[in-house]
Amino acid sequence: MLHPVGPLPAAVYWRRRLLVLVLLVAVLGGGSWLGVALLTGSEGTASAAGTSEAASSASSGEPPALDRVVPPLAGVQTPTPPPSPAAPAEPTAPAAPVQEPGAPCSDDVVALEVRTPGTVASGSSPTFELVVTNTAAVPCTRVLDAQLQEMVLLDGAGTRVWGSNDCQPGSSADTRTLAPGEQVVFPLTWSGLSSEPGCAAPRVPVAPGQYVLRARLDAKTSPDAVLTIA
Repeated sequence: MLHPVGPLPAAVYWRRRLLVLVLLVAVLGGGSWLGVALLTGSEGTASAAGTSEAASSASSGEPPALDRVVPPLAGVQTPTPPPSPAAPAEPTAPAAPVQEPGAPCSDDVVALEVRTPGTVASGSSPTFELVVTNTAAVPCTRVLDAQLQEMVLLDGAGTRVWGSNDCQPGSSADTRTLAPGEQVVFPLTWSGLSSEPGCAAPRVPVAPGQYVLRARLDAKTSPDAVLTIA
């Protein structure tokens, strides 16, 4: 091997051996470089791909995969509780009427009530009462003349059956000073017969049934009181 044998000079054979050795080293070196380049290129490609995907996600505004599964708290809408119902306004008591001491009693401070026995026999002569009360906190005067007082009897349909002033209208001059809370009672006996204003129609006993009695003092009227005629 060290002493080449052949017809050519020895230098020729040495050059050939050197050329083969150089080619062999070049082949081995090139293979090593190619392997390193492939490995480095794969890592660079993967890194570039990751960077490109991250940049694409950032540019498109899409959230990362975890945020797509669990949304951020800022994006969670909590239900708004319904407004609590407003407390109902308490009714205000009406202001008490103003009454000057010693002045005429206004209708606002005068209370009227009509009292009946409740149940009476047909054809009997029951007694009714008209009660006048001063509800003011001070004394006042009121005209209580008989011609200003009246009682009327109405049937279930609201038809007038009898009136206290139809046949025997009263007349008197009666002005009184009523103390606070004072009551004045005016009794009236009814004949049990029907009547009309002017007392022109025949008077007959009022038929059994349910009736109401209503009283009046000038323009002031009382609540209705039930009267049963049996």
